[in-house]
Amino acid sequence: MIQTAISKGFHTFALTEHMPRDLEDFYPEEVSQYTAEGLSKLSDDFLNEAIRLREVYSGKISLPIGFESEWIRPSTLGLIRKIQSKHQFDFFLGSVHHVHTIPIDFDKPTYDRAREKAGGTDERLFEDYFDSQLEMLQALQPPVVGHFDLIRLLSDEPNGDFKDHDSVWQKIRRNLEYIVSYGGILELNSAALRKGLAQPYPCRPICEVSHTAFV
Repeated sequence: MIQTAISKGFHTFALTEHMPRDLEDFYPEEVSQYTAEGLSKLSDDFLNEAIRLREVYSGKISLPIGFESEWIRPSTLGLIRKIQSKHQFDFFLGSVHHVHTIPIDFDKPTYDRAREKAGGTDERLFEDYFDSQLEMLQALQPPVVGHFDLIRLLSDEPNGDFKDHDSVWQKIRRNLEYIVSYGGILELNSAALRKGLAQPYPCRPICEVSHTAFV
């Protein structure tokens, strides 16, 4: 990956990995492969290799090193603080992949379980997602906010722009205002295109509001 970035003329290429999680929050494919300690070791190994490669390629490219946080349940904050005290990172991303402790981007049946727990509609789940995101933002004030509107991936209208849901749109603007208030920035994540969506995360209306209303 680093060699490809250099060959394409990149001057900066960040190296990040998702933070390890407790066993109760493992994804199905992880349960048979890892223990909580094993997943933590995998994260440590990634960081050590990233540091090594940063030295190897120091004359050719800048390689800032970070991690992507999770926001699942109250105990997750302790895991994040432990990681931050254990290692020195250049930055980190704050993101949300779960609502009511249920993954919302893994597969449709799991998304449907989260939706049912939120009240049975996409709108209610969207509201809970952005409320959970605000809790994460207030607790961590992440320098970079990852895939701001990931919640639309498995919804009934993944290419919608939330504007049909007034209460959701208000929460989106509220969260954007808070990000701007502490100097955070939004990640532009193209994984949405790879997964069949028409626009990356965040969708264009959110980008436009962030750029024109709060900058």
